[in-house]
Amino acid sequence: MSDNQTLVALSKEMIAPHLGKALMEHTQVLGFAITPYANEQAKTTRPMPQYSHYHSFRWSMPVPVLPDARMALREIAGRYKADLVFLPAGFKPQDIKVLAMDMDSTLINIECIDEIADFIGKKAAISEITAATMRGEIADFKESLLRRVALLEGISEDILQSVYQERLQLNPGAQELLMGAHALGLHTLLVSGGFTFFTDRLKERLGFKQAQANVLEIINSKLTGKVLGSIVDGTAKAAILNQVCIATDCKKRNAVTIGDGSNDLLMMHESGISIAYKAKPIVKEKADAAFDHVGLDATLMLL
Repeated sequence: MSDNQTLVALSKEMIAPHLGKALMEHTQVLGFAITPYANEQAKTTRPMPQYSHYHSFRWSMPVPVLPDARMALREIAGRYKADLVFLPAGFKPQDIKVLAMDMDSTLINIECIDEIADFIGKKAAISEITAATMRGEIADFKESLLRRVALLEGISEDILQSVYQERLQLNPGAQELLMGAHALGLHTLLVSGGFTFFTDRLKERLGFKQAQANVLEIINSKLTGKVLGSIVDGTAKAAILNQVCIATDCKKRNAVTIGDGSNDLLMMHESGISIAYKAKPIVKEKADAAFDHVGLDATLMLL
């Protein structure tokens, strides 16, 4: 088995020859050379979805690269509207059994709690706490969530439905990703630091096998400003994924994980492929893949 990693470029457009040249020149500066795969070598081991509208190109990379070097290579790719994936040595698509992903700003286009707050004129206050948490500036996610939820006390539960119907949209490629994942027989998990009101509806809508999130306390059709039960934070997300892997008789390396914020990092760590979707810099630095130009369904190009 080769010890080489695989460098993959993904784009909505044809991969520009100049991109390959620029990447090869930069890696030479780093002290090693990447080698383009022949077409036969670059093929995936499972049939590609017929609806796939992305282009890819692959290179063999003899050594792993540090986060700073990854970010530099991704910056080069970004000039050509392409995203990069660093597949680990020995990666086998057929070994992937689980797809686990975050909800807010990953599967969907919004942070639900921010939009709920917007209905009562508190979006700015809550958004600042949310942003600081996702950037990793507020280390204790539980404290952050409780502080934000407390600001929602007295809101009618009807507002939750309004947010779902009027503001929540799937991010590009979300539905296609779930269709493709289920066609491949993957166990799909939606695990969120958000709320079950939204994850339950998305589970039914998209067919996730499992969904877990925080439960808002509602009394007399109004939010109390409290969360019921254990809070789903970064540690809980990782634990839930581990439980799913045990239940499906596989290891964490047999899972693909997708997230955008710092509370996704523990879940993403040591998974088969970790994907940062339009993510915060701290997440991009650590992820195997960073999707800024392609949609979520580009994940299927790796499987």
